[in-house]
Order: sequence, then structure tokens, then C-alpha cells
Amino acid sequence: MSDRKPVGEDTVDARQVNAQKSDDGVVQIDNGVVQVDAKPHSDVFQYNMNYSSVGQCVVINNKNFHRKTGMGIRNGTDQDARNVMETFSKLGFKVKISNDQTISQMKDLLTKVSKEDHSQSAMFACVLLSHGDDGRIYGTDDSIELKALFQLFRGDCCTSLVGKPKLFFIQACRGSELDAGIEADGDSDGETRRIPVEADFLYAYSTVPGYYSWRNVAHGSWFITSLCEMLSKYGKQLEIMQVMTRVNHKVALDFESSSNLPGFDGMKQIPCIVSMLTKELYFHK
Repeated sequence: MSDRKPVGEDTVDARQVNAQKSDDGVVQIDNGVVQVDAKPHSDVFQYNMNYSSVGQCVVINNKNFHRKTGMGIRNGTDQDARNVMETFSKLGFKVKISNDQTISQMKDLLTKVSKEDHSQSAMFACVLLSHGDDGRIYGTDDSIELKALFQLFRGDCCTSLVGKPKLFFIQACRGSELDAGIEADGDSDGETRRIPVEADFLYAYSTVPGYYSWRNVAHGSWFITSLCEMLSKYGKQLEIMQVMTRVNHKVALDFESSSNLPGFDGMKQIPCIVSMLTKELYFHK
């Protein structure tokens, strides 16, 4: 059990082909497959970072919700947003935070970003801070399927990010189960290629399917706090999956809920990292 003494109360984020490149350089899509004219790169197993910009990081920070949703205020989320702004800016991202977005505003915002030209960017990142349920995330007025937001950046929808990393970090509940924990003993050749439209995504969820996700009302969520700390320490040294493994380690071992609600005290959490990345990702050039 961790010796960490939490300050403030913890709460949860949920209710109690073929393709061809035309003369103008546009990638053409057909039958759900994208064709890429990849630039020769010294290491075919690493994403190319030799672009003028690392890329955009879009942050949607939902704190206040309409009464009809039954969702409470997400105290502590503004600290998460500040941490993300500082951490991702230091990694070279252009960070933009949008607060208290309805589901329509969320989809419109990400649709607009997906239609922008990312040809001079190495990647794209999105951080979603809100209430949620399994497969869904809340705007201030209702919930929407996460897939409806993710698919805007598929290879057949956002051609200027084809073959580039698309990173989504989701701080939200995925259900209402609690994890009480258990005691344990310590211890490229330049050729034209066809790639799946769902390739090169990484989804980093704050918790596994079906479970609550914890947020400290004073210091922010366990997941975002750990993510920002590990990215700050190791983001320019380690590959992204190594960083995320350390995030998992910190959340799993360093945190335990402190709550006055019956049955909610002393709970644990483990993030869930889902990767469709096809290469290693290092933030340094």
C-alpha cells in the first residue's frame, strides 16, 4: 500500500483500396484504404519528426454540466488543463484549450481541426477531460460516442495526418465498477504503400472498460497528473509506450482514493493504453 497521503477528496468522472496521389499532392482514398507516398527515413521503425511543427494539441476541458445530464461539477479539472498546457507546450505542441463544450461544439471543433492542413506537422494530439461512460464522453449537455470523434482523424477523413501519430488521452469514467486492489509481493525505402485507415492511433484511457476514473478535487486527476509528470521527465528520452508504461505504474502504485462516500475509500485505478501505432514514437527530433 502506498505511503502517499492524499490532500483533498477524490471523486469520479461518471454518474453515481486503393489510393493514389494526384499531381497536386493530394492523397486519394477508396474502399477504406489509404495510399501513402512515404518520405525515405533513416529508421523505418520510427516516426519521422523532421517537420517544422510537432503539431497541435487540442484540449477539451468540461467542468460544468447542464442539470439534465445529472452530472456534477468536475472540480480539479482546471488543474489538469493547466498541467497539460505546460507539459505539451514544452514538448513542442501548439496547445489550445476549449472549456465547457456541448457535444455539438466538441464535434464541430474537432471536425474543423481534422479538415486543416497538417502537412507540416509531425503528429496530432487531443486531450479530453470530462465525465464519461464506456465508449462515451460527455459534453456539457449530453454524451457522444468517442468513436464519432476519433473517426474524424481516420486516414480517409484527414489525409494530411496519414502515416502520422494521432494521440488521444481520455480522462473520463468508463463505467461504475470500483477496483479495491489486492496485496501483492514486490519485487523506409520510399515505395508507395497501402495502410489501414485506422492505423497510427494511440488511445490512452485513464481507466479500463467498466470502471470509475478518479480525480482529486484539489490536484486534478490521477491519470493526467501522472501523464504530465512522466512526459515531463521522460518525454524526450523514451519511446511513447515506455512513457505510458511508467504512467500505468505510477497510477497503479502511487494513488489510493480518499473519500467520505461509503465504499469509495481506498480504491485503486489502472489506465488502459490501446495502440495502433505502426512505429516507435520519440518526441525528440
